[in-house]
Amino acid sequence: MGKRRAGRDLLRSLSKKQKKHLREFGEEHPFYDKLLLLLLLHSCFPFQSEDSDKSSAESDSETEVEQVSVYHKLLATLKTSPESEGEEEEDESESEETEESEAEMDSEGSQETGGAEGGEEGSQETGGTEGGEEDKNDVPEEEEATDIAEQKLSQEQPDGTDTSCDPHHGVIEEFTDVKHESEFSLETNFMEEESGDCNVDKRESNPFKQHMDKALEDKEIEKMSTLPKTSSQSQWPRLGQLIFSSTLEKQKTLKADKEVEVKQLHLHKPLESTWPKVNEQFLSSVDKPSDSPFTPLQRELFCIMNTYRDLFYPERKALTNGEEIRHAYCLHALNHVLKANAQVLSNNAKRRDRKPGTDTDDYRDQGLTRPKVLMIVPFRECALRIVHIFISLLEVNDKKKIDVSNKKRFKGEFGSDPDEKPPNLKRPEDYEAVFAGNIDDHFRIGVAILQRSMRLYAPFYSSDIIIASPLGMRTVIGAEGEKKRDFDFLSSVEILIIDQADIYLMQNWEHVLHLMKHINLLPLDSHGVDFSRVRMLNLNNWSRYYRQTLLFSALQDPQINSVFNKHCFNYVGQVAVRNVPLTGSISHVVVQLPHVFRRLEAESVTSVIDARFQFFIDKVLPEYRDAIMSHTLVYVPSYFDYVRLRNYFKKEDLNFTHICEYTKKAGVCRARRFFLKGEKQFLLFTERFHFYKRYTIKGIRNLIFYELPTYSHFYSEICNMMKATDNGVDATWTCTVLYSKYDAQKLAAVVGIDRTAQMLQSKKNVHLFVTGEN
Repeated sequence: MGKRRAGRDLLRSLSKKQKKHLREFGEEHPFYDKLLLLLLLHSCFPFQSEDSDKSSAESDSETEVEQVSVYHKLLATLKTSPESEGEEEEDESESEETEESEAEMDSEGSQETGGAEGGEEGSQETGGTEGGEEDKNDVPEEEEATDIAEQKLSQEQPDGTDTSCDPHHGVIEEFTDVKHESEFSLETNFMEEESGDCNVDKRESNPFKQHMDKALEDKEIEKMSTLPKTSSQSQWPRLGQLIFSSTLEKQKTLKADKEVEVKQLHLHKPLESTWPKVNEQFLSSVDKPSDSPFTPLQRELFCIMNTYRDLFYPERKALTNGEEIRHAYCLHALNHVLKANAQVLSNNAKRRDRKPGTDTDDYRDQGLTRPKVLMIVPFRECALRIVHIFISLLEVNDKKKIDVSNKKRFKGEFGSDPDEKPPNLKRPEDYEAVFAGNIDDHFRIGVAILQRSMRLYAPFYSSDIIIASPLGMRTVIGAEGEKKRDFDFLSSVEILIIDQADIYLMQNWEHVLHLMKHINLLPLDSHGVDFSRVRMLNLNNWSRYYRQTLLFSALQDPQINSVFNKHCFNYVGQVAVRNVPLTGSISHVVVQLPHVFRRLEAESVTSVIDARFQFFIDKVLPEYRDAIMSHTLVYVPSYFDYVRLRNYFKKEDLNFTHICEYTKKAGVCRARRFFLKGEKQFLLFTERFHFYKRYTIKGIRNLIFYELPTYSHFYSEICNMMKATDNGVDATWTCTVLYSKYDAQKLAAVVGIDRTAQMLQSKKNVHLFVTGEN
């Protein structure tokens, strides 16, 4: 970062004519001293010294080409449309006025949290456009995407280490631990007597053994691939309504256990004693204390997890039950890994002591690759908490500490500095809970566990557990046609955990779909596997039918449901929690406001996008063109809809401004000021910007929800922004919502299930008046 500051300081010292010439021609005018520009380039991109001639000529040429390309990237950031000096002065003064007005409007608008920055970086990977600060600054989407990519390539870590991505593959240069390979090798190690793991659980009731030893037949595989699933319902005390589905023969309905003893769960021996201590923090908040080591929610969730069924739980809240759920699935994942590794180590000893010529089919206990558990989480902070839970579960007591390799490095890269958070920021509690700690969304790390030791930063093919973000996985998997891509390590994943799936809708859902298409495929290389130890299910390419998928989300969304229904093939079956909201988020609106829900008709899900746009410009927008309907905010959940509306507003020469997740800070301040003062009639406002920033937009008098929000509580949050402007015009406030029959889930989350049923049956517009007490 020091190099960047030096470069910016030197750039500021240039005169306006020098800057103008540098922008237009990529070099300083010969009339001026070139020493300044040389210092600037050297501070940003230090060239090789003459003493470094030891390297080969080939590497020197590669370095030179790389430096030239980076040099051009620097010039690309300086190039703008030619402007006169007078225009430059106006821009500078306008920027100063913007910052001053922003400070007067709202202190929160002049500061950005790390969560907003991290989210913005994650959303930039979508290849979207960068919203202009003003209409005159808008550029074509392709050019904006290129600028964003160049910004991503030049990112640096706070400690000054360069994490630039390869421009073709986007793969970060990451650290992997190669020193401890032999110590954590499953093939060359044996069970230690003193570890307490020597007695492998061979009971037929052991869920791990039952699930992995089940031998499917070809006709059963064909049945799961062709026939639809049969489903049944059940009501559980804590989880509510459950939908059990399976393609194979109808199995017994699973019932919730009121009380569960640790011994009945078949936990691996160390976990029986450590779990009650680790989970003690959540037991104190239980209304009816008991001897159970689980909370009611954990008990029912783990009861399903332990049967190796797929699970979809759409009621994970970061503020309330998020950590409870994280502890539960960490226990299940670690229990699975310890049992699998114990089986391999035990068989190693048997193979060592066997007589020559003995049949070895009894020792098939591995997959084609070692990784067994893949955990997808949105931020580095989540990975940090997961690893801490693993360490706590493996440490029996203070005297028996486990050996954790690269622990210091891990804390440095995945931890956060509490002093980095800007002071005096007012954000909702759910925002603080989601964006706590290190919110970098580009990471991946392999974890190897062997008895009493843990190895962080293990190579993927030597890891038992992989913890990664969707973006971290996407840059490793690559795209078709790329030379550097790898997804063989996903071939034998037995448990897939996708936590906080709703956040990926705000990042890039395509990364999740890309991952699901490349998991449990046959590897392209053997990677040194001993085929005599590989299970037949892996050799038959049936891994997907044995994989358990645990999906946790804060909401029900069609895209999340699609992943659970179309990419999960577990032969045991699936369990989905399907509770309907009795009261919607509209009950949390505290301002007296008439709500008009306008229904649009669409023939199919694919045509609803065009139908909504046509309905908006034909039926809704004409009512708001009059100058009386000023201060109109249009809330747009989809970025693609936002770009479409922005282009239409420009074409129609409407008086509007816009804010999206790519809008720069100065542009946001200017748009908010114009909208508050009434200089702009319309404000186009994206949902992802609200998700990452949570700024209060003042001056709203008319509100249009182009589509129902993804998060139901955003509806009440946006409506309640109207009370931020106390100017005595409450009677003129309006709120219009566009919906179709395909928005049933979102509509129920806003108005409740009873009103939703009435609104979907009726084709008329629905008028609701909220008094703040509904």
